Amino acid sequence: MTWMKHIDRIKTTGIGTGLHMAGSRVRGGIHRVIGSVSSHVRHNVSSAAAAKRTLGLDPEIAHIGCLDAAEVMDLLGTGEHGLTEQQAHRIRSVHGANIIAPEHHDPLSARLSRAFLTPFTLILLALAAISLYTNVYLAAPGEADPSTAIIIGVMVLISGGISFWQDTRGAAAADALKGLVSITCRCVREDTGAAEIPLADVVPGDLIELAAGDIIPADLRIVSAKNLFLTQAALTGESDPVEKTPAAIEDPVGRALVIDDCENFAFAGTTVQSGSGTGVVVTTGARTYLGGIASALDSRPTSTSFDAGVAAVSRVLVGFMLVMCPIVFVLCGLTKGDWLDALLFSISVAVGITPQMLPVIVTTCLARGAEAMRAKDVVVKEISSIQNLGAMDVLCCDKTGTLTRDKIVLERHLDVLGAPSDRVLRHAYLNSVFQTGLRNLMDEAIIERAERLAAGGRSMDARAGEAGVRTSPEAATIAGARNHWRLVDEIPFDFDRRRMSVVVEDAAGKRQLITKGAVEEMIDVCSTVEVGTEVLPLTDEQADQILDRVRGLNERGMRVVGVAQRNDVPARDLTADDEHDMTLIGYLAFLDPPKESAKAAVKELDDLGVAVKVLTGDNAAVAATVCEQVGIDARNMLTGADVDLLSDDELAERAERAGLFAKLSPLQKARIVEVLRTHGKHTVGFMGDGINDAAAMRASDCGISVDTAVDVAKESADIILLKKDLTVLAHGIVEGRRTYGNTIKYIKTTASSNFGNVLSVLVAAAFLPFLPMSALQLLLLGMAYTVSCAALPWDRVDESFLARPRTWDARGIVSFMLKIGPVSSIFDILTFAAMFWVVCPLVVGAPWDALTDPAQRALFALVFQTGWFVESMWTQTLVIHLLRTERLPFVQSKPAASLTALTVLGVGLVTAMPYVPGVNAALDLVPLPGAFFGVLAVMMIGYLLLTSIAKALYVRAHGELL
Repeated sequence: MTWMKHIDRIKTTGIGTGLHMAGSRVRGGIHRVIGSVSSHVRHNVSSAAAAKRTLGLDPEIAHIGCLDAAEVMDLLGTGEHGLTEQQAHRIRSVHGANIIAPEHHDPLSARLSRAFLTPFTLILLALAAISLYTNVYLAAPGEADPSTAIIIGVMVLISGGISFWQDTRGAAAADALKGLVSITCRCVREDTGAAEIPLADVVPGDLIELAAGDIIPADLRIVSAKNLFLTQAALTGESDPVEKTPAAIEDPVGRALVIDDCENFAFAGTTVQSGSGTGVVVTTGARTYLGGIASALDSRPTSTSFDAGVAAVSRVLVGFMLVMCPIVFVLCGLTKGDWLDALLFSISVAVGITPQMLPVIVTTCLARGAEAMRAKDVVVKEISSIQNLGAMDVLCCDKTGTLTRDKIVLERHLDVLGAPSDRVLRHAYLNSVFQTGLRNLMDEAIIERAERLAAGGRSMDARAGEAGVRTSPEAATIAGARNHWRLVDEIPFDFDRRRMSVVVEDAAGKRQLITKGAVEEMIDVCSTVEVGTEVLPLTDEQADQILDRVRGLNERGMRVVGVAQRNDVPARDLTADDEHDMTLIGYLAFLDPPKESAKAAVKELDDLGVAVKVLTGDNAAVAATVCEQVGIDARNMLTGADVDLLSDDELAERAERAGLFAKLSPLQKARIVEVLRTHGKHTVGFMGDGINDAAAMRASDCGISVDTAVDVAKESADIILLKKDLTVLAHGIVEGRRTYGNTIKYIKTTASSNFGNVLSVLVAAAFLPFLPMSALQLLLLGMAYTVSCAALPWDRVDESFLARPRTWDARGIVSFMLKIGPVSSIFDILTFAAMFWVVCPLVVGAPWDALTDPAQRALFALVFQTGWFVESMWTQTLVIHLLRTERLPFVQSKPAASLTALTVLGVGLVTAMPYVPGVNAALDLVPLPGAFFGVLAVMMIGYLLLTSIAKALYVRAHGELL
């Protein structure tokens, strides 16, 4: 449907505007697809020119852009006060929720199919069918025995049930965690006014108020704007902010329309860098420009190093299976003569070697870790980021709110000579209370102090605890300032100017431009200075004196903001260029003291092997004072000016030693993070909550934010803290490492065990005159082992493992598999020898070569198979406990009670099966003599010793076991 036809449809239905959205869930949305789209753009658009060539828009969008704001509002069926709630509900019921890419949830049938129709269960079902055919259909009357088929059916139910339960539980846990983090927008509705609503609730025709830090929720036509600058990097790859205005664009007759032409459109997924404005929603969901790109991209999630490592292990095991199983089939067929049994056995070997439960166990480990982290106020947005959180060895963070209390107090309001001045506070109050952009903690501190002062009518200059008691004329005027003045215009804050201005007008028509900002930048735009009742030229000497006073306050840990005014304000819309020839009237000193927990938290992170580096836009002296108070070395500090002078290699070298980077721009923060990652080979996390942190968070291995952060910061984060505290983050890091530790336990143990089984089966197929284990026994053993491992996600992890970062290394897993796996094969072969030459002849009464009775030979084979079946379960269970820790198991490192219980239960059940009537017959098991358990005890002791030696040698060679 074209744009014009779409609008015609809107007008005829009388329900406002809207576009159909596929999907019915109101979760997912913009933030879930921005990363993949921006990654696509970054790799496929190398320049602005390329962006214009490849990112063309539907030409008919020009019709909307070419109309003025009033015509657009009329055309889209909305007014200056927005839609009513009833209209919005009706539009949403017709056109669906505003979801860019609906999150796919498999139906129950698909999840059941995935759980029960695996290679493992299919082979079991094939064996059940063969058993029914031979033991029931071909059986003589009265001799039918379906017990084997029944047992196989129970195995299918257990295996599929475990997979289904873990799959469902993991998905439910992920859904619950995602629901804890919400991103909203400010929507104007006729009957409720301006209010925050979820992005998914936005409908075409809604009016959306925009401010710094907001994510654009849908494709909007701008109807009003004030210095509104957007970052469109997610769509075009260009990092420079683009200004948006409500003015109609020129009709692009005869040429294609591109994003850069649409100066009056804000596209879904872009972010507000500075300024403010209002837009009317034109399209939502999949019909937005972002939705169009997302639908054209591969919907598969980006593969992480963790995913790649798991896949690498799987490929190695599958490769061994593809090579070994045909060999096993041929050897068994040639040496045993029963090609059907050889086929079933080789297929069972293939199923046993293939890590079919690996994804389920890994997902369970990650889901359990995410749940445990949630209990410690850490919400995981992207579950695979748990590994990066645990691997992090450098944490970059801002100062405010992270190291400090996040409760800024206005300590002093001073004139240029350093004397207390309520006049300065009054001007700062007007600036803060009337500005409509992103109100920060300084604004709140100014408003709080001014209103307290106004309520008491007293001066409260509060020098280090002093409070004046004199009545202040300026204080008295603050009480009515909000009613006496009105906002006429404003120039929003941005990180280049580092200041913001408002224009206010009183009832007599007197206008004032009031500006506050960083003192150095304020001095740059001031030509005069207010001293008492006089306005004097601002000389270099006076500027130096002011900066000296400011430095003194900075060194005491105070952040200082300058305040200036200008009276000859032109009667027109102002821009940043109008901030000149101002009069500096004074400055404000704020105190944001360190948190009591900050020093201990920094020490805790250091003990965990995580170096904390502060990246801040604040003054160097203030930041250095705070860093010294919390135990961060600030001696090798770099400023933004220093960073710009260094090459990447030089910056990497200096960044290794620096603990503090001050007066940084957002792009400088991102560059430092990128250099630490790529040149320093660190796993870098970045913790931030502001607009200026988003670029650095995206550049990091693990973006960390807080639930109270601006939308663009939360969108950029992988991890969300429900409390802005480094102690909470330290707990999250430990939990991430515990999750990784339990995951890698299963992967390494399974890989080495399966590899050992491959070697053992190959030897058995070549030298034994019968199959070493039946196909059914082999599958049952694999299932029993998998069930025993199901408690690993809840296992304890050694403190020594948690003490330092661990990075994912697929090659290390393969090395572990090749070096540890053969140990089990050695004892399997020794078991073969003991069973073949000692135990089986003891039971049957003669060695194999001396037997001629087929029944005796059959009993010999059954005893052998039963013995290896039991011995394999004991050794596989023992290896879980031996390889889960570098230390002495059960003595120096105790497993979780659930893991002990499951492994003991598994061993007990497998050992008891040969003695349970009916079960043993169905599984072709026979009771074992007491001599077998003597042999088993010797094998277990030897296996324990040899595995411990191999483990120690591996740790000595590689420095770690897991």
